[in-house]
Amino acid sequence: MSYVESNLVPGETVIYQTRLHWIVMLGHIFVGCLLLGLPGALLLYYAYSQHGMDANTLRLTEGGGVALLVCGAVVLLMGMVRRNATEMAVTNRRVVIKTGLMSRKTIEMLLNKVESIEVSETTGGRMLGYGTIVMIGTGGTSEPFRKMAHPLEFRSHVQQQIEKVR
Repeated sequence: MSYVESNLVPGETVIYQTRLHWIVMLGHIFVGCLLLGLPGALLLYYAYSQHGMDANTLRLTEGGGVALLVCGAVVLLMGMVRRNATEMAVTNRRVVIKTGLMSRKTIEMLLNKVESIEVSETTGGRMLGYGTIVMIGTGGTSEPFRKMAHPLEFRSHVQQQIEKVR
């Protein structure tokens, strides 16, 4: 069960949920593929294709290849955890955003306290469907959320729920 679903108050329902766009994993994918594909797999291929290699060199080559494969898998896993540890939701009463897994940061803003929502999308963000949302609450409190998937849809759901509350 997600954080948002486990912290709903009685009578509250989730209207819309999103998370970080897959683009936040791009660096992790690049580094992971570099470690997995090039050196790791090549070292293992080299170790098993060379028949005249002495036992110590073979073990070192195999160990290095396996270590690089494990490091690549860990880097990819870290990217997936980072993406999945962020939840953004609109309920019929509030906007809830939770980031982090081990250390957690939550922002919950009642719909009647939202003054404005700013959406910024780069050209690449518009094409791929991600952007930055800055929610400004009463009192000038602003919270930016970068690389959110479908930011215009998120803003639209917040605005619809604000109208229903009024």
